[in-house]
Amino acid sequence: MSHTVTAQDRPELRKILQEIVDSGFTGVQLRVRDERGDWAASAGLSQLGESAAPPVDGHVRIGSNTKTFVATVVLQLVADGLIGLDAPVAGHLPEFGLDPRITVRMLLQHTSGIFNFTGEYYEDGSVAPGIPWQGKEWLDNRFRTYRPEELVRLALSKPARFEPGADWSYSNTNYVLARLLIEKVTGRPVAEGMRQRILEPLGLTGTVAPTTEPDVPEPHAHAYYRYEDGTAGGDGARETTVDVTRQNPSWISSGGDMISTTKDLQTFISALVGGRLLPARLLAEMCAPHPKAGYGLGVFVQDTEGGGTVITHNGGFAGHAALMYSTPDGSRVLTVALNYVDDTAMSLAEPFQKATAALLKEVFGN
Repeated sequence: MSHTVTAQDRPELRKILQEIVDSGFTGVQLRVRDERGDWAASAGLSQLGESAAPPVDGHVRIGSNTKTFVATVVLQLVADGLIGLDAPVAGHLPEFGLDPRITVRMLLQHTSGIFNFTGEYYEDGSVAPGIPWQGKEWLDNRFRTYRPEELVRLALSKPARFEPGADWSYSNTNYVLARLLIEKVTGRPVAEGMRQRILEPLGLTGTVAPTTEPDVPEPHAHAYYRYEDGTAGGDGARETTVDVTRQNPSWISSGGDMISTTKDLQTFISALVGGRLLPARLLAEMCAPHPKAGYGLGVFVQDTEGGGTVITHNGGFAGHAALMYSTPDGSRVLTVALNYVDDTAMSLAEPFQKATAALLKEVFGN
């Protein structure tokens, strides 16, 4: 069952919503704005064992969509002349002994080469682990507080992936450094800068940068994590599912700790591409993709089937996920919130890709 907030129905989007639920997601909230107006609905369940659908505009942990907010604040500081986009980060954060070749742009574009503190996955299939962020160990310690400096120091204790600027590789560490850079330059906590520069000017009342606060504001759908409990005895492990809606997000820090709603994400991405947050030259820099992965400065720039382009980011966060897409002119915007049962095997990774592709084709495909 799903709820709609506008009069004109969109059966083709309803069908995709139901397909997403049928593919294994607990619940989904979707919001579209295009030439046919605004449409929002939800399907599936807000909570396992209950019958209610997710709230149409519920709060959700947005994971790596946080990076787009952080990049926007950094670029505003560039616009204000407080940071140079191609200046060395080490000049602002000397305490880490960073490679002096690493620039602010390299952090925002993931070209610094700095080790990803949540672990590195190499082309040959090998993995270099970072902090625990899944499995029983993470679950048991999900209320622990990590300081951003701790995450950065862990990453810097590992070999760099490549020379600064020589390649592209997604690293959460880049955005924790970007957060520390914001705090150093402004002299204020990142959440305060975010409120002052983005949330309050745009009226994003459903968006929070919680830092260490474990709660998700009401209303919200629930997030779950499933693991194999080795204590079951007998002939093997038993699967246990835990509600992980409440957790301390400091393990990911500004790589993905924010909470928002589909409505606020729609307002944010619309304002961003519409030039309300950045001067034109910096918005152009933000949306200039790196050839390897199509990543600009805090956004992906992606081609659509219909020959167009979308400015996008998405993020998953232990049972919550959010998608944010807009055409460069802001005429079509799609935002999605998902709640699901996460696990170490990432068993919903393939359905996630299929759901995203179906939505993109429906909203942006012509």
